[in-house]
Amino acid sequence: MSTDGTTVPFSGVPFSGVSFSGSRPDSVYYFGTCLVDLFYPEAGMAGIDLLKAQGLRVVFPQGQSCCGQPAYNSGYREEALKVARAQLDYFPGDWPIVVPSGSCAGMMKKHWPDLFKGEPDEARAKQVASRVWELTQFLVQVLNVKFEDQGPPVKITWHASCHAQREMGVVEEPKALLRQLANVELVELQRERECCGFGGTFSVRHPEISAAMVGDKVADIENTGAKAVVSGDCGCLMNISGALEGGKKPVRGVHIAQFLKERTHG
Repeated sequence: MSTDGTTVPFSGVPFSGVSFSGSRPDSVYYFGTCLVDLFYPEAGMAGIDLLKAQGLRVVFPQGQSCCGQPAYNSGYREEALKVARAQLDYFPGDWPIVVPSGSCAGMMKKHWPDLFKGEPDEARAKQVASRVWELTQFLVQVLNVKFEDQGPPVKITWHASCHAQREMGVVEEPKALLRQLANVELVELQRERECCGFGGTFSVRHPEISAAMVGDKVADIENTGAKAVVSGDCGCLMNISGALEGGKKPVRGVHIAQFLKERTHG
C-alpha cells in the first residue's frame, strides 16, 4: 500500500488490506461535497493538500456525488435515500472518510443511520457513517498537526456552522488550528453560535428571514475589524460572502482548508 501522500482516483473497487484500527492511518478517503465541487474546488484541493502534507495517501472516489442532505432536509426521504445509497460502494473497508464540511459530515454521520433504518443495507450504512470525520476534527484529534505560519500579519474571525457545532461537536478544533498561526490574530464573534441564515433551501423558501440573519452576521463580522472571515462550510461561505460583496464590505470569505494552506505552504 502506498504511503507517499499521493491523491489516488478510485473507481469503487476495494483495495486489498484496507483497514483502520483507530490510530493514525496511512490512508484516508476524501468526500468532496457538492458545493466544494461546484463552487469552491480550491478549498477541496487545499484540504487534500493538508492531508498529503501529513504523509497520508488520499483516495478520492471518482463516482461520489451528494450525501443526500438537500433532499433529506426538504422532506424527500426516498430521494435522499437513493442518493445516499449510491455513495456506499465508494467507501469500502475501514479507512477514515474525511469531509471538508461539518454540514455534509453531520448528514453522513448523524442522519444516515436514521435514513437507512430498516433498510437491507442499514448495517453497511452505519459502518460507513461511523468512519466520517470533519476535516479540522481529523487534523486535530487524529493527526495532531502542528503548523508554522509563513504569511504576513492579518486579523481574522471565525464563523462556525450550525451542523459542525451541533451535530459533529466541532467547536474548538478549527480555532485551535488558527491559533497555531503566529501572525494571525483571531478575534471571535460575539454571536458565534448564531446561524448565518443559509440553511440550504431555507434561504430560498424564507429569503427575508435569511437576509436579516446574514445581515446580523455581517454586522458581527464588521465589529471585529477582521480582514477575513474563515469558515469550514461552503454553504455558509456562499451566503456570508454574498452579503459582504453586496454590501461592498472589504472582508474576504475563505474556507479554513484554503486559509491554512495559504499560510503554511508558502
